[in-house]
Parts: sequence; structure tokens; C-alpha cells
Amino acid sequence: MKKTYIGGQAIIEGVMMRGRKVCAMAVWSSKTEITIEKMSVSDLPNRVKLFKLPIFRGMAAFFDSLITGTKILNRSAEIAWDAVEEEEPSEFEKKMEKLFGAKFSDIMIYISVVISLMIGIALFVALPVFVGNLFKPYLPGQWLLGVIEGLIRLAIFMIYLTIISHMKEVKRLFKYHGAEHKTINCFEAGDPLTVENVRKHSREHRRCGTSFLLVVMLISMIVFFFIRTDTVMMRLVTRLILIPFVAGISYEFIKWAGSSDSRASYILSRPGMRLQQMTTLEPEDEMIETAIAAMEGVLEDEGDNPYL
Repeated sequence: MKKTYIGGQAIIEGVMMRGRKVCAMAVWSSKTEITIEKMSVSDLPNRVKLFKLPIFRGMAAFFDSLITGTKILNRSAEIAWDAVEEEEPSEFEKKMEKLFGAKFSDIMIYISVVISLMIGIALFVALPVFVGNLFKPYLPGQWLLGVIEGLIRLAIFMIYLTIISHMKEVKRLFKYHGAEHKTINCFEAGDPLTVENVRKHSREHRRCGTSFLLVVMLISMIVFFFIRTDTVMMRLVTRLILIPFVAGISYEFIKWAGSSDSRASYILSRPGMRLQQMTTLEPEDEMIETAIAAMEGVLEDEGDNPYL
């Protein structure tokens, strides 16, 4: 197995693959046609030396993935639903486009990211802090609050995944997620990228976003164990401030796990890979074709050695 640095993401009726130079998005735009679009990858690490350092590069990757992922999800929805050609912009959209011009779509992307972050913070940061505080009188020491919060956070995450996994649209997204993993595994195994070859490979992959989220929660439990504050608001503030730091550490873990063949990396990666059984499903043939098209689109621009 050759480890590649190419990663991916399931999108609306398609798959995005990301290399060091470009992201390639492949979407079923009709019953018989796959539309492929590419966009350049952020060069922030090349412009700011700090973001080449361990942990800091994870911080940059975390925020970049939020923005890039939202852009690609929105664009994939437009292609899949033929929104660009068929839907007339609303009066509000017309006014905003007149006011902000070509930057209007970018502004909406950033607003979407901010709203998503606020919902995520409310659900996975604020709620565990306030609920965890209810246990404070019954704990032998304040040091246990970080553990209690972490367990509450994990419970919310599992409940959230369980609920959305029963939604029809999400099931299709999870099938594309499975196609993405299978295609990367096929490529890393050195097999030709065909539907038949891709199908026989695993839906699990160590560098998965699902695994990353689980690692974030476990790492936060460890970090917050050592952060002790007297009030609920101070705990909330410290959690918010340390989110980028926790994301940076989690990024380093996923990066190491994805490139290492050690027994330790295998054992530590198992919880996240088992969780992927919920967030990936066996894909249909056209979904695999889409993932292959996205992978081939990235490989066209990545050069002769897309391996670690």
C-alpha cells in the first residue's frame, strides 16, 4: 500500500477530491453525465510560514476546510439541481448582487460558515459546558468536569449521527462517502481505477473527517482535563479559545495515523474507523464512477508522485 496525501469529501450527488494543488469536484448533473469542476487549493501555508509548523498547519487546514467545503457543497447543489439555469434569483438576491456585485456569493459562503460554526459551538461546546456544570456538586473534584463535558459531547455527537443516518438524503450522501473512501483505498493499493476494482476495497480510511471529529472530542477531553476554571462562563471562554489548538493537535494525529503502518496507529485508529460504519454506506456504480472522475481530475494536476 502506498499512502497518498489526496483526501476527499462527499458532496451533493458527487464527490470532491483534494490534492496539494487543486480540488476536483465530480457531480452527477443529469442521468447520464458527470460534471467536473476544479478550484485551486489555498496557498496560505506558503504565504504565512507559521502555518507550515505542526499544530498551526492543522489550525489553517481546519478553517480552510470549513470555507472550501461549504463552497463546494453549495456549488454541487447548484449543479445537481440545475439551479444555475432554472431558478430565478429572488428579489433579495437581486438587490444583494446589485449592492455587492460578484462578491455576493463569497459573502454568503462566509455567512454560511459563521452560522454553521455558531450552531456547532452551541451544540458541542456551550451545551456540554452548561449540562456538565449540573454535575459539579456531585463530583469529588473540579478536574472531572472536563471528562463529564467530553462524555456529554460524545453522546450528543452519537445521537446526532444516529438521527441523520435515517434521513433519505443523508443516506445518499453516506453512499458517496463510501465511494470516496473505496476509491482512495483502491488508488493506494495500486489497482487500476475501475468500478469493479474500487468496489472490492474497504469503506474505512484513517484520514476520514468522521475520525477527525471523534479525535477532536477525545483530545478536547484530555486538554480540558487540565484546564480548571471557577465559573461556567470562564469554562465556556477557555473552550472556545482552545478550539483551534485542539483541532491542530487532532490534525497531527490523523496525519500521523494516515501515514503510519505501526501497530499503535492501527489500534488508535480503530474507534474512528468503526464509527465510519455509520457515516459510509456501500455505493452504487454511478457513485463510484463519480468518485473515480474526481480522483482522476486531481491526478491530472498533482504531478508524477501523489504519494507521501
